[in-house]
Amino acid sequence: MSHGTHDKLVYMANQIAGFFATQPEAEAAQGVASHINKFWEPRMRRQLFEILEQDKNGLSPLVLQAVPLIKRPVSKTTPRTETTV
Repeated sequence: MSHGTHDKLVYMANQIAGFFATQPEAEAAQGVASHINKFWEPRMRRQLFEILEQDKNGLSPLVLQAVPLIKRPVSKTTPRTETTV
């Protein structure tokens, strides 16, 4: 992932958190996660999880609080298992 993409995703996530920071504390993290789950495509969410692996990632505390609620996309390298009926 390019540094420009990294910076843009961090900026976007922090902007979302800035909006939801005005909501009651109990709803803010859920709002951030819901927005990211609804409007970010899997590739963007995958890159967000890659950014989270870095020590100084620049993400706001509210984004970090929302992380457990964000849907982690299936990895490109993880084989899918199909069940047959």
